[in-house]
Amino acid sequence: MSLRTSANRYAKALFDVALAEKNDLGQVDRDLQAVVAMMHESPGLASAAGRTGVTEAARKSLMEAVADKMGLSAPVKKLLVLLAESRKLNLVADLAVAFRERLLAHQNIVRAEVTSAAPLSPETSQALAASLGKVTGKQVELSMTVDPALLGGVVAKIGSTVYDGSVRTQLARLRQQLVEK
Repeated sequence: MSLRTSANRYAKALFDVALAEKNDLGQVDRDLQAVVAMMHESPGLASAAGRTGVTEAARKSLMEAVADKMGLSAPVKKLLVLLAESRKLNLVADLAVAFRERLLAHQNIVRAEVTSAAPLSPETSQALAASLGKVTGKQVELSMTVDPALLGGVVAKIGSTVYDGSVRTQLARLRQQLVEK
């Protein structure tokens, strides 16, 4: 089983437990992001907890102490301890991404990766999010990048669907039409 598949399973279980126990899903997400940041800043912690010479009880107490020190919510603390006991702390980053995707889907939010030729004004960004929201039937959260090679217009990607309104693409289509005739 791949790491991503395992991470998705843990994320689904965490989401279902947090939802059933009426935990604040936003707080669970923030806690997971804090754990990812902590693991990134302290890579020795995960490797120490994963060493074969470290007992299961020691791994458990170490992660409980870390979770208490960080003030993590109960579901995230339990998950962190479970991952440490089974030497799967390497799943935390992928698990956090999978949990966030589930949370956004639960909140009826989709992410759109928008690339524009120049930075967009806040008003234009809001209008674009509203237009994409009408197309998808969901609230749209924009992630913006700038690529001057587009010449003008925008390219929006939601999942596997691409909405390409760039001048570069329009010129390429026009060129293709001229070559065909």
